[in-house]
Amino acid sequence: MVGVSDGAGTLASTPGFAEWSFPAEAGAVRTARTLVRDTLHDWGLDAVTDVTVLLVSELVTNALRYASGPIGVRMYSHAGPSLFVEVSDPLPDPPRERAAGEDDEGGRGLQLVALASRRWGTRQGTAGKTVWFELPLPG
Repeated sequence: MVGVSDGAGTLASTPGFAEWSFPAEAGAVRTARTLVRDTLHDWGLDAVTDVTVLLVSELVTNALRYASGPIGVRMYSHAGPSLFVEVSDPLPDPPRERAAGEDDEGGRGLQLVALASRRWGTRQGTAGKTVWFELPLPG
């Protein structure tokens, strides 16, 4: 079972699948990073940990910036060539890529997701949206 702290609730955790829900609070990003890192280590996927943690951090930060409800993170990989990660929030508006200026402090999150992942996208749900990305696994 994945450890949970700082108000995160584990909805499910089995080998190759983990899902959490975080309150829309500043500590959500730190908690998400810790849970993702620990889970990937437990799954033996250390090779993709740094990039996954970076992308989850960006997406959870975006959700915190624009949404006011709970933030969901889901990861799954079942003996396949890919790791799938989803970040959900209750805001129905899809995220927009921006062209960040040289001195801008923000605006690069979706660019990072697009550059670092095999593919990514968004989908509407009944109560908000989900931004997802896929990373290739080694071997």
